[in-house]
Amino acid sequence: MRRMDGKICVVTGAARGIGRAIAACLHNEGGIVIATDLDEAAGAATAAEIGCRFEKLDVREEVDWIRLAQRLPSADVVVNNAGITGFESGPVAHDPENVSLTDWREVHRTNLDGTFLGCRYAIGAMKGRGTGSIINISSRSGLVGIPLAAAYASSKAAIRNHTKSVALYCAGQGWKIRCNSVHPAAILTPMWEAMLGTGPDREAKMSALVSDTPLKRFGTPEEVASIVLMLASDDATYLTGTELNIDGGLLAGSAASPG
Repeated sequence: MRRMDGKICVVTGAARGIGRAIAACLHNEGGIVIATDLDEAAGAATAAEIGCRFEKLDVREEVDWIRLAQRLPSADVVVNNAGITGFESGPVAHDPENVSLTDWREVHRTNLDGTFLGCRYAIGAMKGRGTGSIINISSRSGLVGIPLAAAYASSKAAIRNHTKSVALYCAGQGWKIRCNSVHPAAILTPMWEAMLGTGPDREAKMSALVSDTPLKRFGTPEEVASIVLMLASDDATYLTGTELNIDGGLLAGSAASPG
């Protein structure tokens, strides 16, 4: 018996990167996966390749979540993964002094509002049976300050805290609905490709970007997916309101020998 056999699993931002890996992992473990994304073409293609169902979903829009709830009134697992950095359209100021209010709000609208709405949908879809697992993808940036990406860091920190509020609320209602957050650091997803390029210096660039990581490498989307799988499964029924860092030891300190 696979770990997710028969469980209905909703994954947001599933068209590529970490979301895609999570959807594939849950599907491979027997989950009935609904992959969602704003990018309809990429999301549908990903779902077809994995062998799961696709639903177009803009996590920022309450009406989209209402429509999903009508089409999928119950769920066992909801993974709130969809998010943006604020740099998708190119370089723009995101430091505390110069970030525009519009850009600040746009990052929070996707990352924080999207997670809030996803948690609210999950509670409604799970409370009838009184059990389920909500997994929010935060970031290492939600645990430390990021001066040149202040909106992203702020939104991910808020996701971390909201996770705990949801966990406590569900427990207080007497439900076995768990809510936990996952905090990846440098994970090798397509968002890094523009920076790394395909030239002969690619490996040198990669090494430089993870030079302060004790394990000296990028993580993979599949490594994040394996953590999500554990939290989604019945192996983690006593875990709620907690946070799991997947950062190659970055937040542990330094692996350097004393000088």
